[in-house]
Amino acid sequence: MARIIGTLSTSHIPAIGNAIAKKQQNEPYWKPFFEAWPPVREWLAHERPDVIVFFYNDHGLNFFLDKMPTFAIGACAEYVSEDEGWGIPTIPSIKGNPKLSWHIINGVVEDGFDPVMCQEMAVDHAITNPMLLMYPDAHWPAAIVPIAINSIQHPLPGPKRCYGLGRAVGKAIESYPEDLKVLLVGSGGLSHQLDGARAGFINKAFDAECLEAMVSGVEPLLKYSSLDVVEKAGAQGVELMCWIAARAAMQGDVTEVARTYHIPISNTASAVQLLSHTRTAIAKAA
Repeated sequence: MARIIGTLSTSHIPAIGNAIAKKQQNEPYWKPFFEAWPPVREWLAHERPDVIVFFYNDHGLNFFLDKMPTFAIGACAEYVSEDEGWGIPTIPSIKGNPKLSWHIINGVVEDGFDPVMCQEMAVDHAITNPMLLMYPDAHWPAAIVPIAINSIQHPLPGPKRCYGLGRAVGKAIESYPEDLKVLLVGSGGLSHQLDGARAGFINKAFDAECLEAMVSGVEPLLKYSSLDVVEKAGAQGVELMCWIAARAAMQGDVTEVARTYHIPISNTASAVQLLSHTRTAIAKAA
């Protein structure tokens, strides 16, 4: 049977891709963020996931304001990195696992969700940046299953709905008959607002609440509505829903392997957090 080995939650700020391309990882502005990744890569080298299930938000490559699904799941043999207008270099295509994708789709539909099913799907910085951070050589040892959550067009799915989606996805993964090790990734966040009267807004207290909840269980965050999250985390901080869904998919005891919180990067509270679902967790990063 497939088993979930951990949850990685990370910011996916577009500028990260340019910093990688320009080899700026050791510059003072970037160093605190990039220093989070060696413990993550060490854990990945030890655990060797076969599939990475991404909970992320699409930024216009597949969906736009005229057609915006609440949830969409990729079921492709390959995912292509396309130019999204930020000047970020594209990356080599990433293989998919259509059999697992369709198993997840069938499972979540059975549990009352109605995702858009995508047999063609491009991937943007919400997936490409975390992939490069995990595997800097751009040789992808794991396939991916992308699950897009609307964080742009209101009404937005709130924490309860995204938690329910995550539970349904986790249930489907753990019922998959093939022996696969699956890593969950929640991509985005934390608090940030890029435009409007609150541009530059960051909420350290709320970010800390969320990071603690990821360890102990995200159920306390379910008291918030989607608009509460907009107020507390900023208009773009609603990417937190991806973290909630990823953590909800992994039930049971966890060990925090790594946590980094750094502000600001491009007006964003950046964070990296790795939770292991195994007994072989590497010592928590300082």
